[in-house]
Amino acid sequence: MNNVNMIQCDNLTYKYVNSEDKLEKYAINGVNLEVKKGEFLVILGHNGSGKSTMAKHMNALLLPSGGKVYVDGIDSSDLSKTWEIRSRAGMVFQNPDNQIVATIVEEDVAFGPENLGVPPEEIRNRVDESLKKVGMYEYRRHAPHLLSGGQKQRVAIAGILAMRPKCIILDEPTAMLDPSGRKEVIRTIKDVNKEYGITIILITHYMEEAVEADRIVVMDEGKVKLEGTPKEVFSNVSLMKKIGLDVPQVTELAYELRNCGINIKNDILTINEMVDELCRLK
Repeated sequence: MNNVNMIQCDNLTYKYVNSEDKLEKYAINGVNLEVKKGEFLVILGHNGSGKSTMAKHMNALLLPSGGKVYVDGIDSSDLSKTWEIRSRAGMVFQNPDNQIVATIVEEDVAFGPENLGVPPEEIRNRVDESLKKVGMYEYRRHAPHLLSGGQKQRVAIAGILAMRPKCIILDEPTAMLDPSGRKEVIRTIKDVNKEYGITIILITHYMEEAVEADRIVVMDEGKVKLEGTPKEVFSNVSLMKKIGLDVPQVTELAYELRNCGINIKNDILTINEMVDELCRLK
């Protein structure tokens, strides 16, 4: 395995037996994927595309039916290394309430390092540092159930950060949040990636979150259908629609304008880019 890769999937397959017709189905079907250390990768796909199943393979919550997954060079099917993998690749889930285990914020953040056997004075440092990184230090003595959804999710991210991972996998972490909570969490994720070099893998169905990524992988029916930079992926408007996914609203507007014969770029992702492009047309 290449040592610049945080995650490497080699011909990964995952089968399950459908409860209704008792037939084997592929949730993931022959995926090859490399995630570089320090990268911010977004995985897109509609429900049932295999994206969440993929995420669970990245910290050994699921093991392959076929092929291999390597996490920081460790083979995920080596059961003696499962905890080693999970300390390097932490996971944040959709519902923040399901991840909070303590009645005080700082105790919740301390839970992971305590389980790793980190000495108490080191835990204290890690808890304070992690809460500062996600902008929740002043809430350290608060009860988590009194926090907003966005704040709870930031505490969940702090809990993972306190374990000093090299990679954080976030499985639709903003799905249950309001727009301001979503913005808070995405800003936190970007900061953690850019300032601390932690590899981020974000599973989402919000296109505006995907625009922030270094690279996007689009999954459909257990396979990778498209990958590239946000501009490369979202300029494929007709393919994205065929898969059943949206593109950012301004990208769609540019697409419709091009269809009307207006000479406008097809890789516009933001309102500012659209304004610049329209001004250029004068």
